[in-house]
Amino acid sequence: MKIMLEEINRKIKHHASAFIQEANAAYLAQLNHIAENIALHRDKKPIILLSGPSGSGKTTSALMLEKILDEQGIETHTLSLDNYFSPLTEQEKELFAVGKLDLESPTRIDSPFLTEQLREIYHCRPVELPVYDFKESVRVNSGKILHRKPGELVILEGIHSLNPEIITFKDSRTAKIYVSVRTRIERNGVLLHPSKIRLMRRLIRDNLFRKRSFHDTLMMFHSVEEGENKYIMPYKYRSDYDVDTFMPYEICAYRDFLLETFRKRSGEPLVQDMLAFLEETESLPTEAVTPDSLICEFIGNGQFV
Repeated sequence: MKIMLEEINRKIKHHASAFIQEANAAYLAQLNHIAENIALHRDKKPIILLSGPSGSGKTTSALMLEKILDEQGIETHTLSLDNYFSPLTEQEKELFAVGKLDLESPTRIDSPFLTEQLREIYHCRPVELPVYDFKESVRVNSGKILHRKPGELVILEGIHSLNPEIITFKDSRTAKIYVSVRTRIERNGVLLHPSKIRLMRRLIRDNLFRKRSFHDTLMMFHSVEEGENKYIMPYKYRSDYDVDTFMPYEICAYRDFLLETFRKRSGEPLVQDMLAFLEETESLPTEAVTPDSLICEFIGNGQFV
């Protein structure tokens, strides 16, 4: 799919509130449709695997789907695959310190432990959920017990959730969702690739909430893309449901966050196409973005973050 930048600008300029509301509703409609199907098969498939590349909106999509199902009277729990990372060895810590550890690799997941927990959850037996301490690079017990009851659902979200070598739990017991930006923005016959929308999201999120500079996130772009092509994209065909997380108004909300930084780096090929689009994009104040928007995962002030 594609949308003209000219159309986005016109709607932001004259009908911003309605445009935002319409886009949010369209995204929610995708999740509602999926929730209906998941609800029909919840007894056979109580485990929902949700995957997508970095910056795709996995966390918000999972939490919104949980909310929809909860409101239907189907108790749903969301777990993050990040909490099933294996603790780093001393050698891995040394590699990490010099930027030589592949952080995107599925081998970072403790697959046997994860599979064991999924099996217990499926059979409605209590498990103590883990939490990963990224500062110390260790996995610890959270003290939180999950005891799924018959009819309840569990969503597991993470970049490797569709990888059968990591999630060795039976396919017949899971529903699979792949989320990503699919729509392209067109300007003067030129298309902005969805990966650049996801990069804009990461630049803002990393800077606001992860204390990472724009420079560092930009420098990681190619390695992140390589990891996605190697570890995530090969398994998206396994999904039962695909979700386009593109919000037509989002580039307008990102403009003021990124424009000046991009202008200062205008000589860098990586930012040139994004800068060209942002230069001609109408600005949308952050406060105009409603708390139920998926992009609040990246700009903040959302009800799901």
